[in-house]
Amino acid sequence: MFIDFFHELRKGKVPVSLKEYLMLLEGMDKHVISNSVEDFYYLSRSALVKDERNLDKFDRIFGQVFKGLEIVGDGDVTQIPDEWLQALTEKFLTEEEKQMIESLGGWEKIMEELKKRLEEQEKRHEGGNKMIGTAGTSPFGAYGYNPEGVRIGQKEGRHGKAVKVWDKREYKNLDDQVELGTRNIKVALRRLRKFAREGAPTELDLPDTIRSTAHQGYLDIKMVPERRNKIKVLLFFDIGGSMDAHIRTCEELFSAARTEFKHMEYFYFHNCLYEDVWKDNRRRHTEKMATWDVLHKFPHDYKVVFVGDATMSPYEITYPGGSVEHWNEEAGGLWMERLLNIYESAVWLNPVPERHWEYTPSIQILQQIMGDRMFPLTLQGLDSAMRELSR
Repeated sequence: MFIDFFHELRKGKVPVSLKEYLMLLEGMDKHVISNSVEDFYYLSRSALVKDERNLDKFDRIFGQVFKGLEIVGDGDVTQIPDEWLQALTEKFLTEEEKQMIESLGGWEKIMEELKKRLEEQEKRHEGGNKMIGTAGTSPFGAYGYNPEGVRIGQKEGRHGKAVKVWDKREYKNLDDQVELGTRNIKVALRRLRKFAREGAPTELDLPDTIRSTAHQGYLDIKMVPERRNKIKVLLFFDIGGSMDAHIRTCEELFSAARTEFKHMEYFYFHNCLYEDVWKDNRRRHTEKMATWDVLHKFPHDYKVVFVGDATMSPYEITYPGGSVEHWNEEAGGLWMERLLNIYESAVWLNPVPERHWEYTPSIQILQQIMGDRMFPLTLQGLDSAMRELSR
């Protein structure tokens, strides 16, 4: 199994050498870790990964190779994890039953009722329809169902109905070195080009060299600056939540953009633009960049590309405090308008098929804010978006 793991890492473009693999086996032979999958994960990651950009690839391959593997020591009594028992109490409702459950009636009402519940509640609740609990139809809690509410104590979303998430969530950076299965994305991006020769003369100008040599009677080498794409791009990626289903597509786009645009800056956001953005998802809670600083640092001639499914609660765009993860002092829509007032050339690329857009209110709101400059993240949509930015 270990040799298969080594081969899969190499096949997945994680630069692992035989020396590092032998070091891992030596560590296993000397029992530097206990007999658990978790300890083996951290040992192998430390031994085999030299660059943090490869962590995401390593995690995916580790999960594929060792999926379902569990080790139980001699004499241990296998216990059913608490989270499994909690999941057994989860309510499974029919579509008719879901339609009978009414929401509290808007953002202000949800926040007001949550404050009351926090003041009133003194113990755990399960299967109810009012208090903060599990496996019920209350707007507050986990492993239940409600058309609008605050998710508390649940690892990940299930129905996509939460308007706010109480828990801290962690995301991973997109891999900008993913191997593209097609060159079509690069070809589409090449529509956005404006070449110029600027900077130090580093490239041989063969025609001028021949002309000058013939005129002077001796070898007269002429150099010119390298011909580069002068277009400057700001790329904003929506990360986490419902965007997890589109990671592969976004990585392909990121890789292609890295190749095509020499003047490119990228930032991450979640669902909608707010007062902060970040460049490293592992440090997004501690190393943020104020959106105001981005607007002041990069001049108005940058082309702006948003990449996201625009699928969220409408409150996240229209209300202060509407962000699903934190309390934003100003509405996300206001930040979008500020950015668009500075950068006239801006588009939104949406990985959700265009035929589904009309059924999601948040997509319609952002489409309106963008002035109908939202395009599907398909080759045809990408081509149309580049034509729009080239105007």
